This record gives sequence, structure tokens and C-alpha cells, in this order.
Amino acid sequence: MRVAIIGGGKMGEAILGRILSAGGELVASAVVEVDPARQHYLRARYSLPVVITPAEALAQADLVLLAVKPQDAPLLYPQLRGRLGAQQVLVSILAGVPIAALRAGTGHPAIVRAMPNTPAMIGEGCTVWTATAEVSVAHREAARCLFGLLGREQFVAEEKYLDMATALNGSGPAFFFLFFEALADAGVAIGLPRALAHELTLQTARGAALYAQASAAHLAQLRNDVTSPGGTTAAGLYQLERYALRAAVQEAVVAAYQRARELGAGETKG
Repeated sequence: MRVAIIGGGKMGEAILGRILSAGGELVASAVVEVDPARQHYLRARYSLPVVITPAEALAQADLVLLAVKPQDAPLLYPQLRGRLGAQQVLVSILAGVPIAALRAGTGHPAIVRAMPNTPAMIGEGCTVWTATAEVSVAHREAARCLFGLLGREQFVAEEKYLDMATALNGSGPAFFFLFFEALADAGVAIGLPRALAHELTLQTARGAALYAQASAAHLAQLRNDVTSPGGTTAAGLYQLERYALRAAVQEAVVAAYQRARELGAGETKG
């Protein structure tokens, strides 16, 4: 399956890099990029066509991946309308842009909509995706293969879960980065050298995530296993609960979900 990538920004380049490094059945056929500096960079680094308009890339593509900024999607629709064949699939990773808008804008029914996250850039992402009924079994498997190159992937039958995933796995890395920053700063505050606090924070986070993935236990049980009565962890957790960390995280996810729905409805304020 040949993949044309429309949008040569960070995520578009990350997907391109994963396809090229895998060397499997998916082949990157072209990248569409309008920024001259990015064009020069992509041409210098990768051995494939970098073109200016979608029309130059569509003829050689089975999957057409939209990796532009969501607000730029309406500018692309006229360039795609009537140009996608029955055997081509439009794959969108545009946050907050629903299938209905993609179908109305392009006039194309075979659509895969996905929500990857930034760890996809190193092959450790988490992608939630869905597909319209017009997407064939072969193209669904190609999409699954594509998202598998980015890390773990999960198909959902109902599109409503995409906005929910946007709030959790899409925005989630930023929430973790803020917590990591606070944890490292706390280490510095009690006397650790900053470089050591940074390394301890990231390795502890990585180890905790891998340990949780490897365990069949509930997250609450894993937390309890680390918490000795009257110990240091219990004292720290008491303060996190006292300052309502749990409620703050839940409110953050709810706010991100509501914003995703607003963006999907075409609300651009705020």
C-alpha cells in the first residue's frame, strides 16, 4: 500500500520516518508540503518526492494521510474534492475534525479517522481509530499496520470515542509532562541536583508505566503495594489527595473532551 502524506510538519514527518524505517508493505509515495523551508529540509533528508499540491501526490497513493493543522483542513477540501478514487482511502489525524466534516468537504466516503499522540514520533504512541463502512477490509488492515508503526493502536467501532481519546491519549502526554516537571522541581527543592532529579523523574515514570502494563492488577492495587502504613509514600499521597490531584486530573480530561467537541462543532474561540 502506498501512502501519500499531506502535511510535512512534525507528526507528518514522524509517520514518514516510521514508514521508511519499517521497510514493510507500506510505502511512502510522496509528501505534500507548502512551506519552502520544510520542502527543502524534507527533500534533503528523505529520498521521495516532496510536492506542493495534493493533486501531484494523489495518483500514486492508496492511503491519503491528512497531517495538517485542523484549522487548515477547509483549505484542502477543494483540492481533494473529486480527485480521490473509489480505491483510495482518506486517513485523517486532525484533532477535533469529525468524519462528517471530512466527507462533506472532500465528497469522499472511504475515511479513516485516527487520534495518535506525540510519543508516536519514537514509535511509542497510542492511536485510537475508526473507519467508515466504505473502507475495505484490506484498507483497514493497512491502516492498522500504519498505526502499529507508531506504537499501540486500538480500533473503535463508534466515532464518539475519538473525541474522548483526544482528551485522554491526545492531551495526556502534556498532562504527564506537567506532572514530571513538578516532580523534578520538587526533587530540586529538597536538594537534588537538577540533572539527577530530571533523570530520576523520567526513569521512575517509565518504569512505573512499564510495570503497570506488565501487571494484571488494578492501578489502585499497584499504588497500595507501594504504600506502607505510616511510610514516606503514604505521607506524600496524603498531600496529593489533600490538594485534590485526582479531581484536578479528572477536570482536565473533561475540559479537554469538551473542547474537542467544540472544535468538532466548528467553534474556534478560546
